[in-house]
Amino acid sequence: MSFLNESEIKKFQANGYLVFEKLIPESYVEYYLDVLDGMVQYAENLKNHKESYFLELDEYSKPIPGRLHKVQGVCVTDKRILALASQNEILDRIEELAGPNIDIFGTKFFPKLAGGGTSTNWHQDNFYFGTNSSEIISCGIYLHDTDEENGCLQVIPGSHSENQIFEHSPQSGRHGSWTQVNDALRKTLPVPAGSVVLFSANLLHGASDNRSLTRARYSTAWHYIPSNLSLEKFPRGVFKDRHTVR
Repeated sequence: MSFLNESEIKKFQANGYLVFEKLIPESYVEYYLDVLDGMVQYAENLKNHKESYFLELDEYSKPIPGRLHKVQGVCVTDKRILALASQNEILDRIEELAGPNIDIFGTKFFPKLAGGGTSTNWHQDNFYFGTNSSEIISCGIYLHDTDEENGCLQVIPGSHSENQIFEHSPQSGRHGSWTQVNDALRKTLPVPAGSVVLFSANLLHGASDNRSLTRARYSTAWHYIPSNLSLEKFPRGVFKDRHTVR
């Protein structure tokens, strides 16, 4: 049985991403919203980064107490999240793009809280992985409705095609390192809750801050990789946030 048609496969190869609206059932969305709410509530009592919990930063790159930016290694922090990454609705499509025998690694939760919650500026995931492999497929799962106000995903279609990794630089008041793009080329991807976006780890993508005063934008992110693909930074059987899912 095929889960992607020929047009979708060609679109992924040309543009570097595919959007599947409401792929995750509503009951699952509600369940995981409760799980992730617990992480946000835990972080409200933190004054500094702690283990996998990273707080938002002020303009001097100092942590803002109680305001969660992300949970790194979320499938290690709470193993219930691994079941979300292992949904057949996702894995069946990943298998058609990357083949059987699939791991995930680099699992994250971004709450992007109302009133200025930050996410990620323009970047390529493979910059952080030390590779330009076209076999790594990134995945964003959106547990809330997303739009430009609360910071939906944005991409530069086709920017993955030459497997080129662009220069990235750190930025004050932000986690991570970022790159520059021609803003005229960007495409915004607003999606309803339960939607999944699959994209090449070489694709330029990012998201703006949450300008909504009332709506958060919970999302999870991770990366699917053939189990036989070796990554020096994320070795199979050693790196604790690499998991076999099929």
